[in-house]
Amino acid sequence: MNTLFISDLHLSAERPAITRLFIDFLKNRASQAQALYILGDLFEAWLGDDLVPPEYQAAIAAVKQLTDSGVPVYVMYGNRDFLMRDAFERMTGAVLLADESIIDLYGTPTLLLHGDTLCTDDIKYQKFRQMVRNPQWQDELLVRSPEERLALAKQYREMSKAEMAGKQEAIMDVNQDAVQDAMRRTNVMQLIHGHTHRPDTHCFELDGQSVRRIVLGDWYQSGNVLICNKQGCHSEILD
Repeated sequence: MNTLFISDLHLSAERPAITRLFIDFLKNRASQAQALYILGDLFEAWLGDDLVPPEYQAAIAAVKQLTDSGVPVYVMYGNRDFLMRDAFERMTGAVLLADESIIDLYGTPTLLLHGDTLCTDDIKYQKFRQMVRNPQWQDELLVRSPEERLALAKQYREMSKAEMAGKQEAIMDVNQDAVQDAMRRTNVMQLIHGHTHRPDTHCFELDGQSVRRIVLGDWYQSGNVLICNKQGCHSEILD
């Protein structure tokens, strides 16, 4: 059986075809998997478990159907949907993962990340991330009214678009020193992450050992899944 990895679906009302593709993927490919890992940004935005948009309901129901069938689903926080909590787990049957999670992937110690913590050259983003991932900031946000949360999310999206328009592409990619530090600190031979929307496999030497970093693709135009088994890993495009 295969273990599947996806990330950066950014499900939203603006791209209903991607939601349909995701549901089809869950009902067919994922239903035959050993496990499914979603490494961040499943949704374009998640403003609290008590504020789930109608356009998310079909995807949530499809994940619940998959987990009810016996396929474990693991969901990592992204930079868009880090406010998921216990109610999300109950809605979907999925398990929320910590920012850094280590698994034994068919005998290979593997670090799973969303990937944004590796983009250390983007200093403004890292400061913003530190603020919004602060538990006190999150608690204060979640007690606000739905209208206030929606308005704040719109404000942050506009700010993000303006910031990205003025940034160099290299700044928004990972920093190799940060990659090596993370792999060395967690003592792994393999790293899988998303966030950068630059799917590729990077092989390099670390402390005299051959290691690799696998970057997952996004789901903006089509689906992208990493399929791993005892023979290795390879990516496939879904449409």
